Amino acid sequence: MELRTGLFTRLCAEITREGQLKTRLVLTRLALTIERQAKINASVGGHPRGTPTPARPGTGPAVISGTLRRSITHTPVMPSGTGWETRVGTGAGFTPPYGRTPSSRYGLYLETGLRNGATYPFLRPAYRFGITTVAPQLFATVFRTGWPRA
Repeated sequence: MELRTGLFTRLCAEITREGQLKTRLVLTRLALTIERQAKINASVGGHPRGTPTPARPGTGPAVISGTLRRSITHTPVMPSGTGWETRVGTGAGFTPPYGRTPSSRYGLYLETGLRNGATYPFLRPAYRFGITTVAPQLFATVFRTGWPRA
């Protein structure tokens, strides 16, 4: 095969574009998976406000009003420096009907520790699951196709 003028440049541009599209697809699917798992993790039983939680420290929190679970979201995948970026976590503007603490702050307290030192992580385990279990499968599925033919 002869390399005509511009062929190499065109092939490199196609490979780059294809890689960027696939990377964006993998990250979007991974963010959705982590978001879904975090919502599952933030649903360990349920109880009315002011009553003892059925959740044990070290597990995800129990549902009181559902505000925390509804606030878990992700940002769109966007270019960032030389790579891509998306964030999964609690969204702004969610406050439970019974209090003034926004779910973003409440979620941070649950992840890092309440006044009594108990943690009820829901994001960290979801992230670990996404990175160790789902990401390798997504990567293999999306990137397993061969090189484009000229």
